[in-house]
Amino acid sequence: MRLEAQFISSAFALSDAPKWSRVEVALAGRSNVGKSSLLNALAGAKGLARTSKTPGRTRCVNFFAVGTNLALVDLPGFGYAKMARTDAVKIAAMLREYLEYREHLGALVMLADARRGPEREELELAAMVRARGCEIIAVATKFDKIRNAGRVEARKRFAALSDDPIMCSVLDGAGLDQLRGRILACARDGGGARRLRAFGAE
Repeated sequence: MRLEAQFISSAFALSDAPKWSRVEVALAGRSNVGKSSLLNALAGAKGLARTSKTPGRTRCVNFFAVGTNLALVDLPGFGYAKMARTDAVKIAAMLREYLEYREHLGALVMLADARRGPEREELELAAMVRARGCEIIAVATKFDKIRNAGRVEARKRFAALSDDPIMCSVLDGAGLDQLRGRILACARDGGGARRLRAFGAE
């Protein structure tokens, strides 16, 4: 099972985002969490989202169409210490603007490294999205880097974010089908429909 995704456009401000009625499932996480690699793995296309050995390359909001009524949204990473402060402030503002005001947002895939778990920034962003009534899909990335003995503790680290985090690995494919299923369910359930009506969108 793959998500047949097609790149549509990039936006540096909410006003530049696509004007459509698709339910959007956004992916957010720190700059080194492996977000672009995960997006490529979900779609089964290596070059869909740009990956780099240098974290923090995604500086805009990227939109990908999936099927007829779903979209994946690649949000810029946060928390990269080597980024210029002015750039970090702009990215943080753009990230929050999308999560707080984008009327088509149906769910947020909140990524955190399985070895560290969610921290203050992840919890704050998740709380903001939950306050809008949107679903949070918690994903622990790089799960393959944790030995079996430490995997129970890794799950416990996500308790503040979710009771049922998806433990993912791009390398061995763990959790990818489960995540695809959760994302597709957002479209099947009309995720975001109530929010679209609340915002007066058609």
